[in-house]
Amino acid sequence: MAKTSTAGATEVQQRKGRSVPELAALLVFLVGLIIYFSFASEYFLDVENGINILTTLSVAGILAVPGTMLLIAGQVDLSIGSAAAFAGTILGVYAAKTSMGLSIGAALAVGILVGLINGFLVTKVQVNSLITTLGTLAILRGLCYIVGGGQTIMVNDFTFLGLDRPFLNLPTAVVVFAIIAIAGILVMKYTTFGRSLYVIGANPAASRLVGIRNSRVIVISFVLSGLATAVAGLVLTSQLSAAAPMAATGLELSVITAIVLGGASLNGGRGTISGTIIGLMIIGVLNNGLVLLNVNTFWQDVARGTLLIIAVSFDQFRERWAAKRK
Repeated sequence: MAKTSTAGATEVQQRKGRSVPELAALLVFLVGLIIYFSFASEYFLDVENGINILTTLSVAGILAVPGTMLLIAGQVDLSIGSAAAFAGTILGVYAAKTSMGLSIGAALAVGILVGLINGFLVTKVQVNSLITTLGTLAILRGLCYIVGGGQTIMVNDFTFLGLDRPFLNLPTAVVVFAIIAIAGILVMKYTTFGRSLYVIGANPAASRLVGIRNSRVIVISFVLSGLATAVAGLVLTSQLSAAAPMAATGLELSVITAIVLGGASLNGGRGTISGTIIGLMIIGVLNNGLVLLNVNTFWQDVARGTLLIIAVSFDQFRERWAAKRK
C-alpha cells in the first residue's frame, strides 16, 4: 500500500497542470491577442471595454471553477448551461408570487438538487458523467419551457447581481466571480478535498487504497457545480432583467474550452483554476475583439470550436508523449 500511495502521489505531482513554459506560452498568446486587437480597434483598450470583457466572462467563470474541479477528478458536467437557465426560470416564476429572498433561495436549492442528482447517478448508479449530464442537460432545458410556460419572464428590481457596481466600479458579477475563483484556488492548493480530486483523477484505484472516499468527493464536486449553476443563473437573470428558456445555451462549450485550454486533462488528474482563468481570458478577449471588428457572430463559434480542438489535441499529444517516457 505504501508503494501504491507513493506512486499515486508522484503521478499527481507530475500531472497537476500545465508546465511553466506552457503557461507562459498561453500568457504570450493572450498578450498577443490584446496587442493585435488594440491596434485593430481604437475602442479595445478603453476601460469600459475591459470591464465589459470581465462582465461577459463572469457567468462562464463562475461555472468554470467547479467545472475545473470536476474535470481534475475525471468527471464532466455538460448540464451547466441548462441548469443555469432553469435556476433563472425558478427565480422568475417565484419572484412573481413571493419575495425576492425566497425566490433566490429556491433557485439555489434547485441548483444543489441538480448537483445531487448528477452526483448520485454517476457514483451510485454508475452512469458515465458525460451521459448523465447530457441527459440532465436535455431534461432541464425542457423544464425551462414547461415551468416558464415557454415565455421569457421579466424580473424587475433585480439588478444588484448583474448591473450594480459596488466595488472599484466593477459589476457585482465580476466581484462574485473573483471571490469564487480565489476560494477555488485556495481549496485546490491547501485542502485535503482539493488534493483528493487530483488523486482520484490520476488514479482512482490508488485513491481508494489511501483511504479517499471517491464517491463522496465526486458527489460534493457535483453539488458545488450545481450550486455554481444556480449562482450563474441568478447573475445572468440579473444582467438581462429577465429569465429566458434559451438562456446560457452552448455555455458549456465555452466553459470546457477554457478549462482544457488552461491545462486540465480530459483524462483527469491535471488542471489548475489559475490556468482556467487564463483560458477564459483568451476566449473573452477573442470574442470581444471579433465583435469590435464587426466579425459575424457565427465566426465566434468557429473560433471557440477551433480552440477546443487544438487544446484537446495538444492534451492527447502530451498524454501519449508522457506515456512513452515512462
